[in-house]
Amino acid sequence: MKLTVNGEAHEVAATTLAELLAALDYEGDWLATAVNSDLVHVADRAQFQLSDGDRIEILSPMQGG
Repeated sequence: MKLTVNGEAHEVAATTLAELLAALDYEGDWLATAVNSDLVHVADRAQFQLSDGDRIEILSPMQGG
């Protein structure tokens, strides 16, 4: 499946958002995720089905000040 993750093209076998995060080595419930500009809550990631051409944004909080 062809997806755009954080602006970069990826070819992956993952079919759910949770599988995609694992395949790309993203870990932690503190990540923010959106698919096609719609927020996907952590509780919904395992069931959230991806489609060819989806645009995924994965954000992690930064420390500093």
